[in-house]
Amino acid sequence: MENSTNYHDKQNEINTERMRKVLTTLPAFCKTFFRGIAENTSSRTRLAYAYDLRLFFEFMHETNSVCSKKEITEYTIDILDMITREDLEEYAEYLSLYYKDGKKYTNDERGKKRKLSTLKSFYNYFYKAEKINTNPAALITLPKIHEKEIIRLDANEVAILLDNVEDGVSLSKKQMQFHDKTKVRDIAMLTLLLGTGIRVSECVGLDLKDVDFNNNGIKIRRKGGYEAVVYFGDEVCEALEEYLEERHHVIPCEGHEEALFLSLQNRRISVRAVENLVKKYASTVTNLKKITPHKLRSTYGTSLYKETGDIYLVADVLGHKDVNTTRKHYAALEDEKRRSAANIVKLRSDK
Repeated sequence: MENSTNYHDKQNEINTERMRKVLTTLPAFCKTFFRGIAENTSSRTRLAYAYDLRLFFEFMHETNSVCSKKEITEYTIDILDMITREDLEEYAEYLSLYYKDGKKYTNDERGKKRKLSTLKSFYNYFYKAEKINTNPAALITLPKIHEKEIIRLDANEVAILLDNVEDGVSLSKKQMQFHDKTKVRDIAMLTLLLGTGIRVSECVGLDLKDVDFNNNGIKIRRKGGYEAVVYFGDEVCEALEEYLEERHHVIPCEGHEEALFLSLQNRRISVRAVENLVKKYASTVTNLKKITPHKLRSTYGTSLYKETGDIYLVADVLGHKDVNTTRKHYAALEDEKRRSAANIVKLRSDK
């Protein structure tokens, strides 16, 4: 019988299985690297690193005369000393636009930075362990990230969006066929996301036992694996209670009995499904900004900061380990507060 109690452990199992499959396409010494970083990284991060390294070695195999002489899986660790700074610079340029299996791929500055950061970590690990003599990755400059304006909903847009979820305005005939079956669930999910700022992965991972109406709190698993309690207000409480009345009459599929939010197939709802439903309802609001579940999180963070002015509280509630991450996201609001402070302190009383 499938384990029904822990969504996050199940995701880790899936990532581990995928990781093992990717490792069969990489040089054997890569396993040492992944064992070495296991304690300080999540399974999702390690899987992303593995995909990045596979792309790197595929590029080297195609373009580097030394690397092309052997199959990738036959490389030994000394191959890293044969790769030059120029090779890595060519790889960085390649990441901007490349083709694989007939499909075009592009990376913006964020995508390039992540893939090059993987290489830096990879080289640095073996260099510090004195397994290689050179570290050309340390000489590569990472792309400068240009911060984008955070997209968030205004108060009236939030109200219109939730109203449209409730009455199904502007949905197509096909969408309306399912609306009566899902609207109570959808209102509960969107209200929860807007009213707590939790990540969509944290939302879909919720179990029935994680909701505590005595304290108006939900227990979630944060990025990094630690648990935290996030508190919600009366509007979220009301939406959740209404949904749970309906949820208790549903018979979930085997292995999904504990899941809080279920799909139409009575399985734990997926991250992709939540992303699609947010997109669907956002399309019903005229001239609404391009909205994703993460934009709902930004909306909550903005509202909380405007109401409290406490960047440390916002960081804690949103689950940011470093307050500088929060400060970076809400820099424009902090600047607004600094500007407003300019006229608060009076040097001389008015004459």
